Amino acid sequence: MIKKLSLYTLGLAGCLVLFNSCKKEYESIGELDVRNIDAYIAKNNITGRKDTLGYAYQITNPATGTVAGNQDSIYYTYEFKHASNATIFKSAEYVFPETFLGYSSSIPNPSAPLAPASNLSFPAIRYTLAKLKKGGSAVIVLPSSSAFGRNGYATLGIESNEIIVIQLNRLTYNNQVEIDNFMLNKFVTANTLNVQTNPNRVRYIISAEGTDKATLKSDSYVTVKYTGRLLDGTVFDTSTDGITGFLDRYIPGWYETLPGKVGVGGKIRLLIPSYLAYGKEGRKDSSTGAYVIPPNACLDFDIEITAIVNK
Repeated sequence: MIKKLSLYTLGLAGCLVLFNSCKKEYESIGELDVRNIDAYIAKNNITGRKDTLGYAYQITNPATGTVAGNQDSIYYTYEFKHASNATIFKSAEYVFPETFLGYSSSIPNPSAPLAPASNLSFPAIRYTLAKLKKGGSAVIVLPSSSAFGRNGYATLGIESNEIIVIQLNRLTYNNQVEIDNFMLNKFVTANTLNVQTNPNRVRYIISAEGTDKATLKSDSYVTVKYTGRLLDGTVFDTSTDGITGFLDRYIPGWYETLPGKVGVGGKIRLLIPSYLAYGKEGRKDSSTGAYVIPPNACLDFDIEITAIVNK
């Protein structure tokens, strides 16, 4: 009986040692986060606050105006950095995040940016954006436990138990029309394009008018060859043999802009705002669910009219 009790006691003691070692390991990670955050704050002269959730933040530009509510749309950019301030990844140049503030914790996974199911979630982004006015900016310092944890993220070069710095900027735009105008104007300037602007805000360049352009109507039956690109140059669709159909079955940026500008043999380049393309919904691959065209993406089309058959 004494022998059995001794074995039991030894087993219990072993479990307690194992439990305590796990507890110490957890505490050491927490302590490491605190030390690393404190070191970053001291080195970079951060004068902000530590949130009760363990992250630190500093509003670097308070701006003016009012803050957003959970049901307000919010436009912003972000940049994730190592503690060295080297960039890990950032929001795309031509597609800024736009969502209700209440859903802004979720951002695209840079390893699979067009796959919504793989989105990353960082509540600290939402909590900090809620403190920012339009034009405001902030720095967030995340503990590893709120970032990528002990596993890190090798694909992105993030090591185990690494703290992450996030630079947030809330944009001053009020709606998608303003965002699209900014993106298209920036694209035109960056590529030194000589464009004309349609009343619907589509920018266009005609390289060949073709013949009988007056016969092209919004409800014409047409055959077209085209290549469609995102503003970053990614080709999402192309038809070198041509497709045939009623023009008004395509996106509004086509049928609101093409009539009267080109005829058979005509060639035109269209830079189309997102609200005349696929808008907030974007376009997904029916089999994978991944975005072929991201939400709120402006589009760049080269189009050639090869035939027009009116009703």
